[in-house]
Amino acid sequence: QVQLVESGGGLVQPGGSLRLSCAASGIMFSISTMGWYRQPPGKQRQLVATIRSDGSTSYADSVKGRFTISRDNAKNMVYLQMNSLKPEDTAVYYCNKKYNIVSWGQGTQVTVSS
Repeated sequence: QVQLVESGGGLVQPGGSLRLSCAASGIMFSISTMGWYRQPPGKQRQLVATIRSDGSTSYADSVKGRFTISRDNAKNMVYLQMNSLKPEDTAVYYCNKKYNIVSWGQGTQVTVSS
C-alpha cells in the first residue's frame, strides 16, 4: 500500500527557515526519483525540487539557492530544507515520485507571513 506522509510545515516569518520531511512506503524508494511539489492558494500544483536515486538534484528557478532537497534511502525519507522564505512560498507542500506519480499524501501547510 502506497503511503506518503509529509510533515514539518507551519507559520514562519519572511526570511525564516523550515525543514519538511516525507515518509514514503509502498514504493521502490531507493530507485525512485523523488520530488517536492507545492500548491499555492488558488493555483495548480508545481514541482519545486527533485532528487534522483544517485543523489543529484534540480530545482525550480523560484527556489534555487534557497531550498535544498535530500534523501535517506535507509529510512525511506525525503527532506526539503527551506531557507530565506518569502511570502510567495506560501503553499501546501507535497512529496511524490517525479515519474509515475502515486497517490498524494495530505501535504503540509507552509505559511510565510509577518
